[in-house]
Amino acid sequence: MNVYDFFSSPIGLGHVTRDIAIVTNFKNISVNFVTGSGAAKILKKLDYKLEDVYNPPSFIVENGILNNQTKWLWNYYQYYKNCKKISEKIIKKNNSQLVISDEDFASLTVAQNLKIPNILITDVLETKFTKGISSFIEKRMNKSMMKIIKNCDVVIIPEVGEDKDNIKKVGPIVRKINFSREELRKKFSFTKTTIVISIGGTDAGIFLIDKSIKSILKINQDIEIVVVSGPAVTKKFQNVKNLGFVDNLHEMIYASDLIISLAGKSTIDEAKAYGTPGIFIPIKGHFEQEDNARNEGFIFEDINQLDKLILKKLEEKRNKINTNGAELASEIIKKMIKEISNS
Repeated sequence: MNVYDFFSSPIGLGHVTRDIAIVTNFKNISVNFVTGSGAAKILKKLDYKLEDVYNPPSFIVENGILNNQTKWLWNYYQYYKNCKKISEKIIKKNNSQLVISDEDFASLTVAQNLKIPNILITDVLETKFTKGISSFIEKRMNKSMMKIIKNCDVVIIPEVGEDKDNIKKVGPIVRKINFSREELRKKFSFTKTTIVISIGGTDAGIFLIDKSIKSILKINQDIEIVVVSGPAVTKKFQNVKNLGFVDNLHEMIYASDLIISLAGKSTIDEAKAYGTPGIFIPIKGHFEQEDNARNEGFIFEDINQLDKLILKKLEEKRNKINTNGAELASEIIKKMIKEISNS
């Protein structure tokens, strides 16, 4: 059986969770994941074939504000160059016939140089981290990124909209849930009004956990606080249920009455797909999170009125949004695998 290499960006956990949603629909197709950090931990827990080889740079965040964007961009460029060497070794060693990449542009560059069919999954078509002189470097990086995107056989975007050229828009890509909400609440012992606070795969969101806990306690209602602090945070928080790092956050989002999270696209998409009201606070200066949050009606400064927002959101009705993005994305990939096998 052929093995197909799936390079999943380890910057945050949103890439790998949507990739898991896609490969869950594969039958008799063997995938070799290449990633690192918290993303690798999730895949290990779920017993996927894995090469844990990437070590992503950390964002420098103080009180919720992204500092030193230029330094981060430089670190990212060094990381990208390192990933190119790593991915080239893996692609050649595995004699890859298809490279699937969730925002890992290094592996796409290698695949395109070696004339190997390649598929990109992304919700970002350009970056906007820096201003001033350093933005010149970012513009050059964006130009290179656009060239890579143009040369992909297919680009899968988890948004609703029209297809154009090699771009296929499939709608939100979320993990399937095989239990009812009542079964999940029983499984997690959620007996009261439950608020889940989640910050993804890095420690950049500790500010949000601290502020959220204070705001909920200030409300002084009988609310259970569940903190999913992720793989990078060891701190235990007072007056809450500390769950640390989990591989089934999507089930907890569904079972909860409210999710408070950083503004990562995958968490937002999961909350909407399962009908759970959410408050999404972006890291200030992180263009992608700020865009995502704005689309949901939030800005960074909402951190200062969390108590009001929490009360308002707890009154909101659950409203599920149907999506078959994971199935559509998997069909696109399966079609390409079939074409490769027949050629």
